[in-house]
Amino acid sequence: MHKTKHFQQRMGQRGISQAMIDLVLGYGDNEGSKVVLSRKKSEQLREALRTLMKIVDKGGLVVVAEGDAQITTYNYAGRSQ
Repeated sequence: MHKTKHFQQRMGQRGISQAMIDLVLGYGDNEGSKVVLSRKKSEQLREALRTLMKIVDKGGLVVVAEGDAQITTYNYAGRSQ
């Protein structure tokens, strides 16, 4: 998708970065010709980020599942060989 000159100007005027645009396009809700990332959904993403940071601190996380059963979970210690 290309950016129009108008779009680029508005990004600059309003202090909106490309990273912000990417988040809206990735996590926002489609409403016709618009994609909206609401304050409520942004707060939900903030909570998810807190959880993600805990996973990063553990070095990653593994969940072993088969069918609809979650069998076990453990901290990721790198690829087993």
